[in-house]
Amino acid sequence: MKEIKMRPNIGEHDYNFKVKNLSKFLEEGNQVKVTIMFRGREMRYLDSGRELLERITKHTEEIAKVVKEPKLEGRNMILVLMPK
Repeated sequence: MKEIKMRPNIGEHDYNFKVKNLSKFLEEGNQVKVTIMFRGREMRYLDSGRELLERITKHTEEIAKVVKEPKLEGRNMILVLMPK
C-alpha cells in the first residue's frame, strides 16, 4: 500500500502533482491511502479536507474505486483507493 499525504490548503500545482503520482501508483496495481493532515486551527475547516478527498475521488473514478470512505482519525482524514 502506497500513501500520499497532503494538507487541506494545498496549492493547485502541488495537487496536480500528487494526483499524477496517485494515478501512477494505481496503474501499477497498488492500493493508495490518501491522508489529509490537519494542524492547529485547520481542525475547524474539516469540510475543506472532505471536499479535497471528494475531488481526488472524482479525478480517479475511472481507474480506482473507494475501499474506505473519508474518515477522520485523530488529526488526519483518510481515504483508501484500490485499482479497478
